[in-house]
Amino acid sequence: MDDVCCRAAEAVRNAEALVITAGAGMGVDSGLPDFRGDKGFWQAYPMYERLGISFVGAANPEHFERDPAFGWGFYGHRTNLYRQTMPHVGFSLLMSWIERFRLEHFVVTSNVDGHFQKAGFADDRMLEVHGSIHHLQCTVPCSLNIWDNRETIPVDTHTMRARSIPRCISCKGVARPNILMFGDYGWISARTDRQEGRFEEFLDSIRGKRLVIIEMGAGTAISTIRHLSERLGCRKNATLIRINPREPQVDPPQLGLAL
Repeated sequence: MDDVCCRAAEAVRNAEALVITAGAGMGVDSGLPDFRGDKGFWQAYPMYERLGISFVGAANPEHFERDPAFGWGFYGHRTNLYRQTMPHVGFSLLMSWIERFRLEHFVVTSNVDGHFQKAGFADDRMLEVHGSIHHLQCTVPCSLNIWDNRETIPVDTHTMRARSIPRCISCKGVARPNILMFGDYGWISARTDRQEGRFEEFLDSIRGKRLVIIEMGAGTAISTIRHLSERLGCRKNATLIRINPREPQVDPPQLGLAL
C-alpha cells in the first residue's frame, strides 16, 4: 500500500491537469448518510423502512405528480441536510493541490449536494451528471426553465411529508428538484448538458498533457462515475487513482487505494 501511495503522490506531483470524479462515498466524511443497499438507506431513514419503501422507491418522480407532499418530504429533508452540512477537509485538500501545482482541473460528480461549489470549486468547472438539488424545474414540465432552489421546505420527519410545496415559477404547479431520478422521463437536462459541453472543451484543451484522475467514493452499484474514470484513464499520459475503502479494484497500471 505504501508503494501505491507513493506512486499516486508522484503522479499528482507531476500532473499538468486534474479531473476529480466523485460518487456518494465522497459525502460520508461530511456526515451525509450512505445509501448503500436498502439497509443503509433505512438506517438513515427508518421511517421509510416502516413504510416498506427503498431508496429507489423514495427517489421516484411519480411522487411529485401523485402526492407532492410525500415527494418533497424526502427531497425537502435532503435539501435541508445538504444546506446544513459542511464539506469535509478532503475538499480543501484537493483544492490545495490544484493551487500548489497550478493544475488545470474539472470536477465530475454524481452527487446532487452542491458540496464542491460550497467548498470553493468554480461552478464553471463542474459536471453534475445527475443534476443538483439546489435547482428546480416544473414537474409537468410546462417549460424548459431551471431556477435556483431558494425554498424553505419544513418536513415532518415522522410522516416524511413536507409542510409546504415549492411551486413552478411559470405555471404555479408543483415544482421538483432538477435531479435525474429513477425511471425519470421528465428531467430537464439542459443545465447538465451545458456542463457536459464545457467538460468536453476542457478535455480537448488538455489533450497530450499529463492528466491525473482522482476518483473518490464511486461504487459499483451505479457505476456511471467509475466508467467515466476508466475511460479517462485510457487517455495517453493519464493516471487513474481510485480511492475507495470497499471497492478499490482497478486494472494495472492504474492505482487503487483501499482507503
